[in-house]
Amino acid sequence: MTNPSQVSTVVQDPASVDAAIQSRFSARQFLPTPVPRETIEAILDVARRAASGTNTQPWKVYVLQDGSREALVEKVCAAHDAIYANPALAAEYREEYDYYPEKWVSPYIDRRRENGWSLYGLLGITKGDKDKMHAQHQRNYRFFDAPVGLMFTLDRVMGRGSLVDYGMFLQSIMVAARARGLHSCPQAAWNGFAKIVLPHIGAGADEMLVCGMSLGFADEAAKVNSFHTPREAVESFTHWLG
Repeated sequence: MTNPSQVSTVVQDPASVDAAIQSRFSARQFLPTPVPRETIEAILDVARRAASGTNTQPWKVYVLQDGSREALVEKVCAAHDAIYANPALAAEYREEYDYYPEKWVSPYIDRRRENGWSLYGLLGITKGDKDKMHAQHQRNYRFFDAPVGLMFTLDRVMGRGSLVDYGMFLQSIMVAARARGLHSCPQAAWNGFAKIVLPHIGAGADEMLVCGMSLGFADEAAKVNSFHTPREAVESFTHWLG
């Protein structure tokens, strides 16, 4: 089948494209409803058109469902619980690249704190309630009950620019998912457990974990899914040069 011209293709319904982007959010509770393989393949087929420097297409995707998903959940949750019981064990689990800065400064730390405490406040988790915080954090490692877990890896030989490419690829997945009535949650939380994740998914020694993602049908009745983060106004981050 011949692909339509990318130059001449007309977007018939721009409002739907905008709606798919604007309705994307990090869902934190999913329904157990299965997602057909054909749907996942269709989403990835769209996302592969994401831009990448010199067309390197540096992404590699692992799809976890059913037994493979459950087994990874059990492994990582056990490690997460062990660290909670003995914080010294955290030294055994390190991210391969710095997702967050070593030193936080304003305004980024302010937005991070607002995000965290707004979510915890909605869920009735108060400052100092470590048990509830731990349990909520562990929801990441259960894919928030989504039936599909995605893991993304990158060849270690690639440069930092490939992470920019990856961001465009991930966004394309999430927007294509919205077009099909699905929601998602991109998750850097998995990165610290790469030493468990990578062997489990069968990744090669030359691959590093970029992030994970939960994918499925969002539970519209779940209180946690009423949480939506604020965004800065266009004028606050845009500089017009004449």
